[in-house]
Amino acid sequence: MSSADARSVEFALERDIRHRISLCLTAAVSALLLSAACTVAPQTKGQVVGVTLKDFHIDTAASSVAGSDVVLQVHNDAPATHEFVVVRTNLPADGLPLGPDGLSVNEDWLDGVGELNDVAAGTVATLPLSLAPGRYVFFCNLDGHYLGGMHAVLEVSADA
Repeated sequence: MSSADARSVEFALERDIRHRISLCLTAAVSALLLSAACTVAPQTKGQVVGVTLKDFHIDTAASSVAGSDVVLQVHNDAPATHEFVVVRTNLPADGLPLGPDGLSVNEDWLDGVGELNDVAAGTVATLPLSLAPGRYVFFCNLDGHYLGGMHAVLEVSADA
């Protein structure tokens, strides 16, 4: 076999190997994309209550719900990150106990039922909860935010 023929065979083998690698990569990427497209996020059960965080204010789409399963869909429309804390209490929303710093709520003295630590500006976070009938207060517990008015109330009654 001449050296030209050997180079031709070598080139054909390299081309075949590159083609096989390309096919394998295409198949792997396709399988990965297909599995991602077929994955369904788990559905949370319960009544969805929209909550909007703004600077020093919390708006809720509903002030009361019937039933224990609630999904709080928290939209942060403020320009900064906020915290979202849910406690069960009969205290007024603006009368929660303050911590030693005087700037935040003392969560240790309350019946905490759920929390989103960091809700970034412009994002939406979901907090599914199973709540007993009663009164719940939402608030942001970053220094001074609660005192600035970032709190709201949700009343939960037994299933209708």
